[in-house]
Amino acid sequence: MNEVSMPSAGLNAIVELSHEFGTPDYVRGGGGNTSVKTADTIWVKPSGTTLAGLTADRLVPMDRARLQRLYELTPPAEAAAREALVRDEMASAVRPGTTGRPSVEAPLHDTFTRRFVVHTHPALLNGLTCARDGEAAARELFPEAMWVPYVDPGYTLCMEIRRRLSAVRGTPQEPSLVLLQNHGVFVAADTPDEIRGLYRHLMDTLRMAYEHRGVRPVWIPPPPIAPSEADALRAALRDALGPDGDASVIAGRFEVAAGPISPDHIVYARSFPMTGPVTAANAAVYRAQHGFPPRVVVTPTAVAGIGPKPRVAELAMELAQDGAFVVRLTAAFGGPRYLDDAARRFIEQWEVESYRQSVAAQ
Repeated sequence: MNEVSMPSAGLNAIVELSHEFGTPDYVRGGGGNTSVKTADTIWVKPSGTTLAGLTADRLVPMDRARLQRLYELTPPAEAAAREALVRDEMASAVRPGTTGRPSVEAPLHDTFTRRFVVHTHPALLNGLTCARDGEAAARELFPEAMWVPYVDPGYTLCMEIRRRLSAVRGTPQEPSLVLLQNHGVFVAADTPDEIRGLYRHLMDTLRMAYEHRGVRPVWIPPPPIAPSEADALRAALRDALGPDGDASVIAGRFEVAAGPISPDHIVYARSFPMTGPVTAANAAVYRAQHGFPPRVVVTPTAVAGIGPKPRVAELAMELAQDGAFVVRLTAAFGGPRYLDDAARRFIEQWEVESYRQSVAAQ
């Protein structure tokens, strides 16, 4: 790894921050990303690597001057062609001798002038950002923050935030908190302690807001399910789904999100659960409607996270419960706002997210 421009203290600091904010309170699966920069190089978390598992030698150093060319592109209008071009341009900015694929949000991290950037998806925050009245509530709770309406992640989001930041660059209005509708938050600061203070302010303010609105900001686990019932459901899932149901995690019934609530939930738990009878016929209907097998199955008494291997099933359950928690929290701010079909399809078809899921599920 190229460490010429960055003292080891800076790399160690971003690793420490990654571990602090890589807990389930802030991210799930391989979600979230972090960076630290100098004038000529930015070090970013690799795609798919968990924040909790990040080490300094896995950070991906990128040439910031080379990244600048990405911002000057006139990309194709077609999404797949655009994202392929952006992926190639990002790869060309990676410093020689480096392994690992940089986070797709690396250009956005580079956009912030501040040295450290930590991007996460806390359920407490997404109860606000995924709510119908979230923007109005954010203006009240976090007047210093920038709110960004939902934009497809990656290049499109980067360019939208670059446009918005350019209007306030160098002014007292330049934000350290950027709240992303149906997505999460970017926190930018010049020191690790400033990052910690901003997150503390964010989470403490949200907890008080929920309590004030009569919504308990704590996930209540679903009731247990009898082992015999869980075993019967596992057998039914294998029969109905074949290899896609080989692994399963079973929990008592809880109210699963009815639709796509955020990119991470789409990636790991799919946009919609399968409901109705656990049969091969019903699974075939689901596949025909959505183009892929389900990751979450809901019965009258249970919820199952499923997949071809255990880690896939575990992540499906983890994100199903996180999504359910987010939807419950949105009651404080007018109820849930689900992503529309265009936003949903972009995530479902995005090669970047397929790659991230494949790495995280190993």
